[in-house]
Amino acid sequence: MKETPFIKYHEKLGGKIVSFAGFNMPVEYSGITDEHINVREKLGVFDVSHMGEFWVIGTKSYRFVQHITSNDVSRLTDGQVQYSYFPNGKGGIIDDLLVYRFSNEKYLMVVNAANIEKDWNWCVENATKAGLVPGQDILNASDDIAQLAIQGPLALKAMQKLTDYPVEEMKFYTFVEVNFAGIENVIFSTTGYTGAGGCEIYIPNKNSSELWEAVMKAGEEYGIKPIGLGARDTLRLEMGYCLYGNDIDDNTSPIEAGLGWVTKFTDNNNFIDKDLLFRQKEEGVSKRLKGFEMIDRGIPRQHYKVTDNNANLIGEVTSGTMSPMMKKGIGMAYLEKEFWKEGTEIYILIRNKSLKAKVVKLPIYKG
Repeated sequence: MKETPFIKYHEKLGGKIVSFAGFNMPVEYSGITDEHINVREKLGVFDVSHMGEFWVIGTKSYRFVQHITSNDVSRLTDGQVQYSYFPNGKGGIIDDLLVYRFSNEKYLMVVNAANIEKDWNWCVENATKAGLVPGQDILNASDDIAQLAIQGPLALKAMQKLTDYPVEEMKFYTFVEVNFAGIENVIFSTTGYTGAGGCEIYIPNKNSSELWEAVMKAGEEYGIKPIGLGARDTLRLEMGYCLYGNDIDDNTSPIEAGLGWVTKFTDNNNFIDKDLLFRQKEEGVSKRLKGFEMIDRGIPRQHYKVTDNNANLIGEVTSGTMSPMMKKGIGMAYLEKEFWKEGTEIYILIRNKSLKAKVVKLPIYKG
């Protein structure tokens, strides 16, 4: 089992360590609800060093990234970040990811921890076809990079104390390379998986201790807390962000998953599965991923069945939890077309009981 460079801090702070994506990771410290609320109202720090990072460099890098990802990389300028996914050539999704543009000949792709090996093999296969040399033009730096996510409305205010660059003025989904906490060439990115604002910071593993201690000290006056995987999941679900393996996978259509907004059918974007997905968009799909909130009291979970008021099966829950902010059960589910409209009543089968819920527009939490 792998460990991130921050494991000593997780253990020292009493984090409950679990196995996740091949890593020993903290699932919670003070409790999921407490950590969740702290991020929504103040700020929290997440160890996300288990994520994967692939560099793509050289004259063929733009064309390669444009082909292998669904979004339109031509819209990026230096210092911008783009949410995207890898189509799998069969109408499904290899993984979702972030694409960072450093220049037209230098990109960073950040992928999910559980999919690093699969994603790397997919990239190598397609890079070789495109004339890129693995280990030279495309590099797997996942084991060399540590990453912290500082999330919450006070995150940038706290982090501003650690750099002269005006990070509080940065636009969403942009990044800079800066001197941060005395560490040179830090990648500071205004991205995150919580919907609460904040940043993600990439550094070499060797600088992990000085980064952690500087971040915690800078955030102390604002009430910073370490946050585990549990609250990371409840935070993303309140926003309706997809989790690979739950809401999307190799067998789910990105059009059905509501990812049409990062599937760009432009003339200069001949990405994998373009024609197939364009047909789906034009002809429509029979099911779609929708958010819902419980009307009756109950907590929905993955794989719970969804029915109409006549007990006819109409879908299945992909993600579900008790919302710490809303104090009610929430979730996402693939639903048949007649049940997509906001406000439509549906029923979740929870412990052999049919409990009422309603379809809601994402994000589920509107605060």
